[in-house]
Amino acid sequence: MALEGGPQTAGEQDGQWSTPLPEKIPPPTYAPVFLALGITFLLFGVLSSYVFSAAGLVLMAVSISKWVGELLHAE
Repeated sequence: MALEGGPQTAGEQDGQWSTPLPEKIPPPTYAPVFLALGITFLLFGVLSSYVFSAAGLVLMAVSISKWVGELLHAE
């Protein structure tokens, strides 16, 4: 309607689908699972003991560093 007169790509001119460029997907990792476990320990430690909170903070720091490291080295 309003976009009919606008610029068109080569695929749209023929009425065909255009082929998207391949995307690079990072490999799967367990780091988000350990991050969630660290958050759970941290919050459980608020209710029970500072030992769980400390373990949660350590687990969160390690999992974030591993996750970021894997994403940076995946390229």
